[in-house]
Amino acid sequence: MEGFPEIESRSKGAWLTWKDLWVTVTDEKSRSKPEPILKEVTGYAEPGEVLAVMGPSGCGKTVLLDALAGRLRSNMRHNGDILLNGQKQGLAFGNSAYVGQRDILMETLTVREAIYYSALLQLPNSIPKSDKLTRADMVINKMGLEDCRNKIIGGRTLTSISGGQRRRVSICMEIIKRPKLLFLDEPTSGLDSAGSYHVMSYIIKFAEEEGVTVIASIHQPNSEVFELFHKLCLLSYGKLVYFGPVSNANTFFSWYGFPCPSMRNPSDHYLRTINNDFELELEGKISTENAINFLVRAYKSSEEYQQVQTRVFEICQHESQMQERRSETSFITQSLVLTQRSFINMYRDVGYYRLRLGIYVGICLFLGLLFRGLDDTYASIQARVLMLVFIAGFLTFMAIGGFPSFVEDMKIFHQERLNGYYGVGAFVLSNTISSLPYLFIISFIPGAITYYLSGLRTQFQYFIFFALLLFATMTLVESMMMIVASIVPDFLMGIITGSGIQSLMMLTAGFFRTPNQLIKPIFKYPMYYISFGTYANQGFFKNEFNGLVFYNGDKDHGEQMLKGEDILKNNLQVQVSYSKWFDLAILLGMIMIYRFIFFVIIKVFEIRQKRSYKKR
Repeated sequence: MEGFPEIESRSKGAWLTWKDLWVTVTDEKSRSKPEPILKEVTGYAEPGEVLAVMGPSGCGKTVLLDALAGRLRSNMRHNGDILLNGQKQGLAFGNSAYVGQRDILMETLTVREAIYYSALLQLPNSIPKSDKLTRADMVINKMGLEDCRNKIIGGRTLTSISGGQRRRVSICMEIIKRPKLLFLDEPTSGLDSAGSYHVMSYIIKFAEEEGVTVIASIHQPNSEVFELFHKLCLLSYGKLVYFGPVSNANTFFSWYGFPCPSMRNPSDHYLRTINNDFELELEGKISTENAINFLVRAYKSSEEYQQVQTRVFEICQHESQMQERRSETSFITQSLVLTQRSFINMYRDVGYYRLRLGIYVGICLFLGLLFRGLDDTYASIQARVLMLVFIAGFLTFMAIGGFPSFVEDMKIFHQERLNGYYGVGAFVLSNTISSLPYLFIISFIPGAITYYLSGLRTQFQYFIFFALLLFATMTLVESMMMIVASIVPDFLMGIITGSGIQSLMMLTAGFFRTPNQLIKPIFKYPMYYISFGTYANQGFFKNEFNGLVFYNGDKDHGEQMLKGEDILKNNLQVQVSYSKWFDLAILLGMIMIYRFIFFVIIKVFEIRQKRSYKKR
């Protein structure tokens, strides 16, 4: 057929078609009838060209991009054929790049660092690091980011670069790998007219030179930017008003009675004609709603419509499997780069560990002074128990304070995973390794303050175990909060959920009610045995009480009252059949289990997303 020679000559690119595409949304609460967002939309995108998707706010531009990229929300379904090179293929997880409306960036990195780390994660190992840095600098210069290359991106807690600069950073991070298929959701958002023109000029030149297929939603471009695009997809409230070359759009509107005035921006004229939010009479003859319906019907009977149908048919007839893009960097490289990036982020983000360290030091200083002067009298038994339970329960409870940072990490992971930066295993491993030094610091320094101020057993080996147990407990609680962050990606709901889980763990840990007093169903079996507080308390108690003898007066004149072993066995009902090191080992094992659960949850969500796209 007529289009085949051109398709064959550029078969290595991404030829995307969609035919009779419907997208519906269901209200999951009311379970009402699915409501259509897109209705019978047909079009295509070719290598080396940029397709502009335009329309009024709420017309379905972003939904169209999400549907084509395989990123629809769980309450949305699509019907119709979406084919890549004539075949149904998943476009998420590395087969395409997507820059969404929200710029999800690591706020503690500089502009140059963010783009350089993107290059390290996506470009092949065969490319030297110096060349990757050179490419990152080249993209920064092309996007006009030279003046802010060394500035912190900023966001939730830091303020630095502007919204328009953030938008360009997001684009740079995706185009640096030269993807075959690129989706841009309002790439000019936050940019002035000059900035919009320069950014889009570079993107269009990039598409033409690299043979990249680009689909971009544009809200309201100026005339210079509008003329840069190759093709236009014009939507109005889910209906297709026009699809075809940008140069033919004015002819189409003029032919059907809506010519663009000579001194008006064509894109402004088209959007004004098909915007039904404000009821205006067009050309003094027809209402906006009637104009939209008329243009939709006119397009379906037009020559442009027939040309689109023919072109979609030609592309679909020429089937070729685009090789699924897998990460070109090794697992080790991904893990090392992610660990380094995460380590820097944790250091610079005040709320991650630095603020917690300061609070821990203050609390532990107060705690040590409060229990200062512990001796071997009977009165010190209760004081030791209360202080150790506070450390095991309430001090580790403050790990919830890092939850907002965990949520931000998960947002970045989901975006970068969908764009194929790295795998789930590399993320989980790097997140674990990078956090360990900081957890070690916030365990040992505050722990040492409390331990020696209060007068617990002064021998160094007992302090080492105390600090290791505190470190293991904090690491375990943080692992649990990462699981919560992967399931409940909302600050307030996540903190409430995490607080509830930790409260249950503390209540069933054998202190507030001894093990023999716990109700056997649920409270003792299984809660007592799966609560991390059980093994934290037992480890602290064994470390402190084993080998001690307590008197009811001073050591020289008082009578011997209790051995530490008797207190453990009879009063605290601690399992003395195994050593304190076994309690520590159990906590370390629970950390591994929690991290594995974290990995499985993320992987299951990923598999479900892939399967749901195939079913839709």
